This record gives sequence, structure tokens and C-alpha cells, in this order.
Amino acid sequence: MAVSGVCVDAELLTRFASSLFQAAGVPEDEADLVSTSLVGSNLRGHDSHGVVRIPRYLPLLETGELVAGAGLSVLSETAAMLCADAAFGFGMVQMTRLIDRLDDKVDQLGVACGTLVRCGHVGRVGEWAELVASRGRAALVTVNDNGVLKCVAPPGGTEPTVSTNPIAIGVPTGDRPLVVDISTSVVANGKVLVQQVAGEACPEGWLLDARGEPTTDPAVRFTDPRGTILPMGGYKGFGLSLLLDILVGGLSGGSCPPASEGAPGTNNVLVVVWDPERFAGSGHFLGEADKLIQFVRGVNRVPGVESIRLAGDRSNRMMAERLAGGVPLDSGTWDSLCQTASDLGVVPPTTQTPA
Repeated sequence: MAVSGVCVDAELLTRFASSLFQAAGVPEDEADLVSTSLVGSNLRGHDSHGVVRIPRYLPLLETGELVAGAGLSVLSETAAMLCADAAFGFGMVQMTRLIDRLDDKVDQLGVACGTLVRCGHVGRVGEWAELVASRGRAALVTVNDNGVLKCVAPPGGTEPTVSTNPIAIGVPTGDRPLVVDISTSVVANGKVLVQQVAGEACPEGWLLDARGEPTTDPAVRFTDPRGTILPMGGYKGFGLSLLLDILVGGLSGGSCPPASEGAPGTNNVLVVVWDPERFAGSGHFLGEADKLIQFVRGVNRVPGVESIRLAGDRSNRMMAERLAGGVPLDSGTWDSLCQTASDLGVVPPTTQTPA
């Protein structure tokens, strides 16, 4: 019987997630890495990129759209760039490898660029910008969906043409990394998925149905004829999405929409990394970053606003809360995970409490 919702200890949830992947034949090291990434998204409040994805990842292992233990094959390489084939490997695994390879290049040149083609879903792109920034470098990370997952219609159109095409930029500061992670649509497609799994309506302003009429029904994104997610900022967001799609698809060797018949719905990835030390110096970079952050936080506030919130503030606060009190999961997500566990002979954690 479905429950109204549960709250699961983050460590237990990570082990549970890893056991599901391992039961499906994923090596332990990859299962742990992917599970840590997914639960990390839940901890930060990005549930659309969390464990809700597991029941959607596992069938891809059977169809070959995800491959456990896949290697990273270099297609083209210079001192400053790397173009690689992820061979349908888990996105979190291949992104870690790519960033490690780019680190070596940045050590030598101060800047490097890398791409991945045929890559499994990389999860929250901000995770990878944050990883680079935690090492004292700056990064830009963006992906497309190989021209297959079309979510967003151009302003004035009713037919989805491009994906949500997220972009993340991360920089080091004197404190924690500062990371902006946004989709070029008003909301990520995964957040619409979360609403559908939970059986809840979407907020107004997210969706149009196939006739171009506003709707709050998440089902329009997953039934034919497909509805569309609105672009962020109208023409501005759609224009940004269009150019990112071309850069990612064109540089990686992947596809922009419309993909050819039967093309795999994988991620293609573009990463650019800069070492501030090789430009004007890390001291200058961190000083300017901290100065601007302090200036922005110190501006006069409208009545009722206690503090100025910057990118990452909400996620960090939520992570502290969820590490202490557990990760809340709606009944739809939890029931789906439990059904997956039953199919694989895995026992779910027993320490759930009503959310």
C-alpha cells in the first residue's frame, strides 16, 4: 500500500541505491559513485536529479543505452582539448574521468576544454562545475540530449524542438565554491517528472499543452502529442539554448535536434576549465570574487527580506537539514524504488519515518 511519504537517512539511502545498481550488475565502485551523486542531488533539494532516476536508469542497462564498466575512448586530443566517446557509460563515472583528464591539461596550459559523446545521464551539471571549483579552478559545463529529448518550443511555437539544455558555471571563492546551475527552460524536465510521479500538478507558468494553451498537468510532457516547457526568459532563454545545443552537439560529434531515427537519447557534454593562477593570479581572482559577494550581500534590502540569497545558499541550507533529519521522498518515488528493490531481491532500509 502506498504511503504518504517517507524520510530516509542519507547514508542508508545511498547504500540502498548502490545495492540496487549492484543487483542489476553494476560494479561496486560505479554503483557507489552514481548513488552518491544521486543522493547528493536529493540532499541539496534537487529531487528531479536524485533517486527518482534509478527506476529509469536500470532498464537502460538491459537495452544497452547504459553500459556498466564502459571505458572512455579518446577520439581527438591536443595539449588543450580532449574529445572522447563515453561508450554509453554512466554519466557520473565518465564525467569524473573527463574532469581528471582535463585537470592534467590545465596544470600545463592554464585552460582546457573537453567533450563527451554517447554519455549516460550526467545528473546535476552543477555537481561537475562545483567539483572543478573545489580544486581552485573555474568551469563551464553544459549538455544536450543528442537531439532526442525535445522539451521546449520556440516562443510562438507549439512543438517542442530543443531540450532544456542546462548550463553550470562554477568559481572558487575564499569560502565555498559559487555555482550557478540553471536550465535554459523555466524548469528542468526532471522537475516535471517529479510532479507526475508524485501525482501533483505543476505550478502555473511551466507548461503549454500541444495546442499551445497553458496547463498545470505534467502528463502533457510524457504523452503524445507532447506539450512543451516554456523557455527561460522567452526569446533570450531559447536563443541561449539554441547556441548551447549547437556548441555541444557540434563539438562533441553528437546530434542536435532533430536526431535521426533510432538515435540514442544520451547526453553529449562540453566542459571548459580555467586556472585563475595562470591568468591574473588566484589571489586576484579570489579577492575580486569575495569583494563582489560581500558587496551584493550588503546591499539595502526591501522590508521583510532578512538576507540576500546567492546561488547555492538554499541548497547548502537544505543539505544541512537533510543530513540531520533525513531525505524526504514522496510516496510515488518511494513506492517505485521499493518495487524495483522487490524485482531485484533487495531489501529496502527499515528506518523510514513519515515525511
